[in-house]
Amino acid sequence: MLFPERFRDRTAIVTGGASGIGLDLAARLAAEGATVSLWDLDAGVLAEAKAKAGAHHTRALDISDAGEVARAMDESVAALGGTLDVLVCSAGITGPNTPVRDYPVDAWRRVIDVNLNGLFYCNRAAVPVMERGGYGRIVNIASVAGKEGNPTASAYSASKAGVIGFTKSLGKELAKSDIRVNCVTPAAVRTAIFDQMSQAHIDFMLSKIPLGRFGAIAEVTALVAWLASAECSFSTGAVFDVSGGRATY
Repeated sequence: MLFPERFRDRTAIVTGGASGIGLDLAARLAAEGATVSLWDLDAGVLAEAKAKAGAHHTRALDISDAGEVARAMDESVAALGGTLDVLVCSAGITGPNTPVRDYPVDAWRRVIDVNLNGLFYCNRAAVPVMERGGYGRIVNIASVAGKEGNPTASAYSASKAGVIGFTKSLGKELAKSDIRVNCVTPAAVRTAIFDQMSQAHIDFMLSKIPLGRFGAIAEVTALVAWLASAECSFSTGAVFDVSGGRATY
């Protein structure tokens, strides 16, 4: 169900916005009235994504580059009319499915750089803009792997655990303002990110979900849309599960 007025006159940036959860969420925000800027690494698909989502603006960048994130924030905020009300950090990679003893050091660094450091850069750049506007909603996409740790996915699990801890910290820092910072911890949702995983790992993830199926993108974006809205007023620094019963805490 859409709420066409929920984001009227609001502005939003969605990272990882060219596909998967990011694209679906951007489309929902736009359909509910927001003016949206899409961020993604893949410049080649951003034009198509912009049309699909009904977005106002796009920016191709590697979020693991702090300077590039700062420049992109300035450009997007200008394109959005000088304000930023919503940031959703959906960009992420899985890394290889490999035991720790064999895990490539370069791959470890890349996963942490994108999933944790890049998310930090985006949050860090957004906060001053939201503080100037006196309002903001930040939603970080973590994972149930950050709570429970998936075997042969150590870098991914560690990065998402970091996202959870970071979100709790920032939420408390900003609790006296009207800026709310929360994260969601989906279990496996079938998106293009599955292409980065081994079939054995995909089968393992499914075996851990009591509902016996993968999540649907729309099930995640429905929750994220609420967290990104003004209705989410008393929750901050919190972790919201959408895991088909998998999460145990």
